[in-house]
Amino acid sequence: MAIQNGFQEIDVHNMTKTQAFAAIDARLRRANASVYRLKVIHGYHGGTVLRDAVRSHYRDHPKVRRVEIGLNPGETDLVLREL
Repeated sequence: MAIQNGFQEIDVHNMTKTQAFAAIDARLRRANASVYRLKVIHGYHGGTVLRDAVRSHYRDHPKVRRVEIGLNPGETDLVLREL
């Protein structure tokens, strides 16, 4: 995945919570110092279960400084800590 301006994206549409968490966790493990924001595309037209799970689960993750909710309800940004 190419890094643009410190951003990476991951699309977890149509995944279960377990699959989405595994994919996001893997991306967080591979994130290096040049990545400071991970945009999680979870969608919202199929419901809010995945969106809410992502926002709740990663709020207290050790690599995540904060969870940002943007204007697009189908995306959540995870702002990463410098480790």
